[in-house]
Amino acid sequence: MGELGVIILAAGQGTRMKSDLPKVLHPIGGKPLFLHPLGIAKRLGASKIAIIIGHGAESVRRAYAGADVSWVVQEKQLGTGHAVLCARESFSDFAGDILILSGDVPLIRQATLAAMIERHRRAEAALTLMTAVLDAPKGYGRILRDPNSAITGIVEEKDASEAQRAIREVNAGVYVAAPQFLFTALTGVKNDNNQGEYYLPDAVGIAVSQQKNVATFEVDDAREMLGINTREELARMETTLRERINKQWMDAGVTLKDPATTYIDEEVTIGRDTVIGPNTQLCGKTKIGANCRLDGNAFITDAEIGDSVHLRFSVVLSQCRIERGAIIGPFAHLRPGTALGPNVHIGNFVETKEAKLAEGAKANHLTYLGDCTIGRETNIGAGTITCNYDGFNKYRTTIGERVQVGSDTTLVAPITLGNDVYVATASTVRNDIPDGALVFNERKEQTREGWTEKKRAQMKGKKK
Repeated sequence: MGELGVIILAAGQGTRMKSDLPKVLHPIGGKPLFLHPLGIAKRLGASKIAIIIGHGAESVRRAYAGADVSWVVQEKQLGTGHAVLCARESFSDFAGDILILSGDVPLIRQATLAAMIERHRRAEAALTLMTAVLDAPKGYGRILRDPNSAITGIVEEKDASEAQRAIREVNAGVYVAAPQFLFTALTGVKNDNNQGEYYLPDAVGIAVSQQKNVATFEVDDAREMLGINTREELARMETTLRERINKQWMDAGVTLKDPATTYIDEEVTIGRDTVIGPNTQLCGKTKIGANCRLDGNAFITDAEIGDSVHLRFSVVLSQCRIERGAIIGPFAHLRPGTALGPNVHIGNFVETKEAKLAEGAKANHLTYLGDCTIGRETNIGAGTITCNYDGFNKYRTTIGERVQVGSDTTLVAPITLGNDVYVATASTVRNDIPDGALVFNERKEQTREGWTEKKRAQMKGKKK
């Protein structure tokens, strides 16, 4: 295999999106549109990648922090041919093949592009273009062929005759070209068309006129080459991508109880024999182990979940780590920085943030655990709060092993509770507690017998 370079066209405004956000930054599958073709370019082993930016250039740059691409600014959007020509300097010393992709075409497959590159090289072509046959080709440039089926050019729909518009074979907008031919040909492209733009497809006509070898590659699934111009198309594409991802995981041994309501981002990974209930969203770079059970209504972002974890109904997890055998929920919220050891239980209406719980620790009810470290086999009673913020700074609570924290307890940080401490119910703890101690707030309990009867009589008298 020869060297491969890639040009990604990401300079357009996308006016039909009706958005202040550049079109290629609209997300699909959990990441901006243009990162999909960029990811494939890297997986294909491209040694040089140039991204053409224009509208919202700085915003597009910020969306990808990697240093392994060249950013090429197209100051004026004068068409796709002009956009590619802007990358000429980036490939001045490049002798391999150049693959040209659009930043708004997220469903193209790596295998499809690899096969197209192989076709180009096998044919020793100066230019190879991807085509598709559509039942409704509206909006696409039509492929023109001679009586022997040899390609003679491409005509854009706005410039096409009625007979040409009836052609169903269309230009998919994906090309492989030899750089020596590509940039020389683009200098000869004219803008004498209805749009006044320099069209990249016009390079096909130039290649034909120079009797260069032009090859075509018809994509089997036309959905791969579909671009996005409207929010309706974005939604349809999201559905198609979701169905593809869900099928991939079901084929790999994951059970989805209701695929129609299961949303899995492209970079998520899931272990075998995990069962996922309905209305679940797995976002970002979430990793889920094997034999896990997600009951449903879960919203999980950038979490790392070990094997055999049970997420009960309606949990929210973000940037946290959960080790094997833990049970979470229902109705629990694990915020960033949470790290749960093996067999930890986090129950109803418990919220954690920057909380580290060691193996077997439990907090089963109505509790806030913020900025804390909790030891093995410690039990946190209902209604417990770690008071981590005094209005100016945040402080940490450290709780040892085998500690019993009674219900309705307030722990005022910074504070440390040793191992085997017992905290009595309804205590407010402000000082460090040594190992094995009992801590409580002494309060005198008072009883007034007959109070209820007297109160009722008093209230009855007031009503007369």
